[in-house]
Amino acid sequence: MRVLVTGWPSFLHGEATAGDVLAMEAVRAALTRAGVECRLAWSPVFRPGGLDLDRADPASYTHLVFACGPLHGRQVEDLHRRYAGCTRVAVGVSVVDPADPAVTGFDAVLARDAPGGAPRRDLAALPATPSVPVAGVVLAPGQAEYGDRRRHDRVERELADWLAARECARLPLDTRLDPRDWRLFTTAAELESALRRLDVVVTTRLHGLVLALRLEHARGRWRCTALETTAP
Repeated sequence: MRVLVTGWPSFLHGEATAGDVLAMEAVRAALTRAGVECRLAWSPVFRPGGLDLDRADPASYTHLVFACGPLHGRQVEDLHRRYAGCTRVAVGVSVVDPADPAVTGFDAVLARDAPGGAPRRDLAALPATPSVPVAGVVLAPGQAEYGDRRRHDRVERELADWLAARECARLPLDTRLDPRDWRLFTTAAELESALRRLDVVVTTRLHGLVLALRLEHARGRWRCTALETTAP
């Protein structure tokens, strides 16, 4: 018995959400505990270098499991055609239309929610995940008043690459205040309340630095690191 675990994060033109990924990991953990060999298929955009559907030979698997998300659409139907020789099971999914070919193509469907059925616990609630540092990212816009001395775009590109290579939860923040936009803070106190809960602040804004250092000083901690860039 060899199982290929799939979901919406497996499709090149799909979507990887935290819930989808956690559900696929929960399936893998359950199969591993049962002594069943399995592999996860990922979109090459989401997990470059991982196993993708184009390289997952249907002849190498006895079963295909589709985890989480709604069962609908051509991409799910294509799984039935490509893995027609496998026993196909959907688990922790949403069934919108029980007559949809994307649904009826499975040999068994263990839905989290479906018409006429009682809801079940979502698989994403099962796996335990490690804690990682939370990094607040406060960037300055390309302030025109600096003219040809501006290096905002180049510095932000380097920061983006640096941040992407770090295992942390990146939280975009802005020092601008605007009561009309829920995505921005209304008061300085709201911004400072968010900053207090962070593990690290990465910023190119003067007041991003000033406020972060002031709050660290209030907590009896001082640490400031300058990231070197190749931007002149």
